[in-house]
Formats: sequence, structure tokens, C-alpha cells
Amino acid sequence: MTFTSFIEYLKLEKNYSDHTITAYKKDLSMFAEFCKEEYEDDNIKDVHYVQIRNWIVVLVNSGLQNSTINRKISSLKTYYKYLLKTKQIKVNPLIKHKALKTAKKIQVPFSEKEMNTVLVETEHENTFESIRNTTIIEMLYATGMRRAELINLKQSDIDYSAKTIKILGKRNKERIVPLLQKLESQLKQYNTYRLEIDTDKKDELFLTSKGNKMYPTLVYRLINDYFSIASTKVKKSPHILRHTFATHLLNQGADLNAVKELLGHASLASTQVYTHNSLAELKNVYAKAHPRNKK
Repeated sequence: MTFTSFIEYLKLEKNYSDHTITAYKKDLSMFAEFCKEEYEDDNIKDVHYVQIRNWIVVLVNSGLQNSTINRKISSLKTYYKYLLKTKQIKVNPLIKHKALKTAKKIQVPFSEKEMNTVLVETEHENTFESIRNTTIIEMLYATGMRRAELINLKQSDIDYSAKTIKILGKRNKERIVPLLQKLESQLKQYNTYRLEIDTDKKDELFLTSKGNKMYPTLVYRLINDYFSIASTKVKKSPHILRHTFATHLLNQGADLNAVKELLGHASLASTQVYTHNSLAELKNVYAKAHPRNKK
């Protein structure tokens, strides 16, 4: 079974990324294959919830995490909503479905001390790669941008006169964040080294040592390597830097709505996952400051 019109809808109307679309296609194909094996029909357009529920049981028994199963069912939900919207079905079989319960994962951000340790360690290095890596760390920490947003950042997105950075986020949604003075200085230093690498006059801001566009695993690897020096935390990734950006702002009293805009979140609920650390900091301050808590 093909899902051509649905894929076109995701691409053209929903502006989903290639990565997301690939995941949707894989999930739908998996369910179609299940229906073919169990019910001798891979046309999933007119299925009933009992068939979907049986697939969920198979997925659970295969050892998949509930969060992974929920994501697969989310793909089906989007598909059936599309069929309903285009009048290809009359009832969404997942209309009453409730997601499987998942344990909340607490992402532990880097401390200010860990951030300073990493940035001080790289201050006196003067090769293209070391300057670029420091600039990437400064960029992620100063803006809270996602790894994909950093990779796709253009030189033309940096407005030095207005002191702003234009970020193209999920679903091609643009946002503007301030260009901090420290980051501006770091970018200007990086650009002097970049001129020696960029022989083709590329617009991408961050390049490999061979002058090519940066790629996801390289960004992940450099963040992991640098923070392994300063942190014993299990997870050291670009996303943790995004988490660190939000947490440190909230700890310093930043408004939650302002942080939401800076992160490019569509809803406040997405931003609220970052508040647990600032709440812990608030409790600590409260415990030390409140008169009734003093012995």
C-alpha cells in the first residue's frame, strides 16, 4: 500500500522535515505489514480500533518502550485525521485512544560552573576547528537553538547591525533572537578563520575543516567530547545545551513566555518541561532565605 497523497500533505501543507516524514512512512508501512500478516489485507484505510489495539499488544510484547509505541500510534493518528479531513473515511478509529503511560525523563542541564570550565578551556586555542567548536558551543548556549537549526544557519542570518540572529525552526517557522556581545565577538573571530576554509563562498555559517556543511553526528560528537572534560553527567548532547539555556534563564528570573519565544515552542506546555530545575533552585533559595526556616 502506498501513502503518496498523505506524504505530499505532510511535505507541502504541514512542512514536516524529511526525517519526520521518513518516520511516518516507516510506521504506516509497519502497521500495513501487520494487517497483511494478521488479516490478509494491507489496506489500513478502513481498519477498526481492535486491529490497532492488537498491533499495540504486539509492539509491547516485542519489548519496545511505551514512548516509542506512542510515537508510532501518533503517526497513525495523523494519517486518520488526514483521511477524515479529505473525506476518505467517516470515523477516526483512534478517536478514543489513550496513549500508553510513560515515565517522565528528567534532563539534567549543565551547571554554570561546567559551562564556564568548557569555555575557559577553549579560550586560548587558535586552530580553525577549535575556534569553530567554541563558537558552536557559545551559539547553542546563547540562543538555545536546536542542532538542526544550527547546522542550517546561514551567514546572512546574522545581523550584526541589529544585533539579532534569524533562526529557521520546525515547519519553517522563523524566530529572531538577540545576538549577545560575547557571541558576536566569538563569531567575528571564527569568521577570520572560516575565510581560509571556505573557498566556494558557501552561505552556511558552520563548516567542516574541508569546507563542507556541518552534519549532525559531528555536532553531537564535539559537544560530547568537550563536555566530557568538565561534566560527569551521563548525557552530553546539543539538546542538553538547549535545556541548559532555558534552565539558566529561568533560574535568573526570566519570564516563561519569553523563554518559550526564544526556544521557538508552539505551546507553553513544551517550555514547562524545563521548569523543574528552576523550581529546584527556587526551593533552595526559599529554604535559605525564609525566616521560618532558620534555626
